[in-house]
Amino acid sequence: MAEPRIIPRAILFGNPDRVSPALSPDGCRIAFGAPVEGVKNILCGPIGGPYEPVTHDRGRGVHVFAWAHDGTTLLYARDRDGDENTHLFAVDVTDPRPRDLTPYPDVQARLVALHRDRPHHALITLNRDDRARHDAHLLDLRTGETTLAATRPGVTAWTADADLHPRAAVEARPDDGLAVVVRDPDGTWRTLHEVDHDDTMLLRVVGLTGDRLLLLSSKDAPAVRLLRIDIRTGRQEVLAEDPRHDVIGVGLDQDGDARLVVIRRERAHLHALRPDVEADIRTLQAGPGEATILGTDDADRTWLVRHLVDDGPAEFRLHDRATNRSTGLFTHSTALQGLPLAKVEPFSFTARDGLGIHGYLTFPPGVPRANLPAVVVVHGGPWTRDLWGYRAETQWLANRGYVAIQVDFRGSTGYGKDFVNAGDRQWGAAMQDDLLDAVEYTVAQGWVDADRVAIHGGSYGGYAALVGVTFTPEVFRCGIAVAAPADLRAFVAAIPGGGLSGLSQRIRRRVGDPDADADLLLARSPVTRLPDLRVPLLVAHGANDPRVPVAEAERVVDVLRANGIDHEYLLFPDEGHAILRPRNRMAFYAAAERFLARHLGGRAEAPDEERPA
Repeated sequence: MAEPRIIPRAILFGNPDRVSPALSPDGCRIAFGAPVEGVKNILCGPIGGPYEPVTHDRGRGVHVFAWAHDGTTLLYARDRDGDENTHLFAVDVTDPRPRDLTPYPDVQARLVALHRDRPHHALITLNRDDRARHDAHLLDLRTGETTLAATRPGVTAWTADADLHPRAAVEARPDDGLAVVVRDPDGTWRTLHEVDHDDTMLLRVVGLTGDRLLLLSSKDAPAVRLLRIDIRTGRQEVLAEDPRHDVIGVGLDQDGDARLVVIRRERAHLHALRPDVEADIRTLQAGPGEATILGTDDADRTWLVRHLVDDGPAEFRLHDRATNRSTGLFTHSTALQGLPLAKVEPFSFTARDGLGIHGYLTFPPGVPRANLPAVVVVHGGPWTRDLWGYRAETQWLANRGYVAIQVDFRGSTGYGKDFVNAGDRQWGAAMQDDLLDAVEYTVAQGWVDADRVAIHGGSYGGYAALVGVTFTPEVFRCGIAVAAPADLRAFVAAIPGGGLSGLSQRIRRRVGDPDADADLLLARSPVTRLPDLRVPLLVAHGANDPRVPVAEAERVVDVLRANGIDHEYLLFPDEGHAILRPRNRMAFYAAAERFLARHLGGRAEAPDEERPA
């Protein structure tokens, strides 16, 4: 079998043609993300086109946006060079002049809710009065005027009713517990649903319709279920559950009632809760890959659907409910059509302590599966999971001749609460062992050459990469660490809220407390093993990273330099915790490709192959 031709990085990591489409409330327009002079912006137009830019960002791009229910306003969030102080902007697609609706310095704005009954308003949060407290405000989209709607210490998420009044909230409790509280007509708050640490990870209010609250919770169950609770009586009804996997998504009708759920096993599956959507779901799931309903018009006549596959571009389609037929809109990248992309294959193994672990393997196409170089790609979070489907990074690795190994190590979400809780206080310990056991498993199958394995990741994945090259240098030939904390004591202590916020409580409970567990955190920190570092390492960091200070990267790089270890250091002055600017993203992957080829012997792109085919 001959190796497939090299796919240029410009195709894999350049801006896709069209992503994140959103259907206007009247069903007449489509907005989506697309490059404008190389930077991701919002384009909009009637279905079928023509489409014109309505934003003209020249920095890190526009990545998150939503339609307001007035039918012409698009709302989007943007920060400054990755500082995460996001402002909320509005643009009228009929007169595209962006307006900053939250022009407050050093304040983070978050969009909470929009509703068709209040088309000119939005519920947002602002941490204007207290950096660690995100108060709910009603925002007039026409004037930018904000009115305080609710404030309550410890709230991590607000839920609005049809009038955009904050009626429910999730709030942190001592010892990493969470509670769903509801507000009665007299303005008082009371607890409706309370969970302890074991059930906090995916507790989420889905919606509120009249006196019925939809809630995702794993309380009294092995995995997250969809519950409907009468907020007057507390009566609880289970609408959907799975014995091993979490319910991760809920589809609502125009009145806010649940009609379908999403359960992700090896792949995501839609499950109807009512007969009126069964035919629609059968049609969608008969299409290619995974079907995801991205949105609907306000009349519920048309659904916008994404079909995700593993070895080609995602396709976006419009589903007509009256005819139960769908028509194609566009794919996310026409340049991917016909390229030698690889299949993404689920795999599983048993960890050293008997726990079952799942993940995905992407093999280089066109070559024998024997003694191949490999890269362990560690997801961030760590409270998330790897997914089936097309991913530029794993396709890039497979095309360059590496096996991409993705592991849903303990602590990953989606596999029930016992699995996620098995990762508590296991950073650098059992969570890391799961990665090592995955390497051992793939080597034992004969697929991977034990002497040519790298580890790569960002955020938590970057931490795992640092642990890999410092704690077990005999396993990994080299590593790539992006936005990686090297000292867990400093990382946990720096979480906003000083131990009182929900995020800080979660981190301290699940990772370790910098005061009570200082010795544990130090023992799990790569900084303790830096003097012995001898494995080649590529370090990348954003200078404006608010989560992991750049000093963490500098400590690692100083040791690499002092010890004369082959390394590369990429510091991006205009990035934060993620590398988003197109030129920076291309620079990172070019450096990573050269680095891996040098140490693992894989393929690299020649200069004349860098142009898109």
